[in-house]
Amino acid sequence: MIVVLLIGAYLAPDDLAKCDVKPSSGQGCQSADVIVALSGGDTQARTNEAVSLYKNGWAPKLIFSGAAADKSGPSNASAMRKQALQEGVPESAIITEEFSETTHENAQLSSSVLANNDYRKVIVVTSSYHQRRAGMEFRNYVGVETQVVNHPVSRDNQWSEWWWLTPTGWWLAISELIKISLVYAGVPR
Repeated sequence: MIVVLLIGAYLAPDDLAKCDVKPSSGQGCQSADVIVALSGGDTQARTNEAVSLYKNGWAPKLIFSGAAADKSGPSNASAMRKQALQEGVPESAIITEEFSETTHENAQLSSSVLANNDYRKVIVVTSSYHQRRAGMEFRNYVGVETQVVNHPVSRDNQWSEWWWLTPTGWWLAISELIKISLVYAGVPR
């Protein structure tokens, strides 16, 4: 059971865990320049979390990142944008990056948007099992001048606090641990 808890905690760093619902002057609890939500997995849950952060004042801008899973339809980023608009986020607060097909590309292509807009603090939102690697990939691209804040979705349709009770949970955990080791090793993906 300890191994399960350690794996879950390792995969899902949450830099905002000690913060209130809204930004404050507490250490690590100040607002950011932008929130980046990565598509994939449970894209709707990731979008919901990013929109919730936006509405609570964590950042004035949202970036939705991801290509279409189904190449005949709109990009995931476009679907996320549509969801955010339906939830009352103004179009002027949304930026889409519609070409990335991997976490590596999410970070690479979003980093250009961050640099072009001089965003120095970014909150990265993704699923819990994916958060550690996403944060690592973003740090590799944005450099030391931009602060990356991890904030995973606490629960989605692929991952919950009971992840170890399903084959999918184990598959996601083990595959992420392998992918994390490849990021550490600098292996191109």
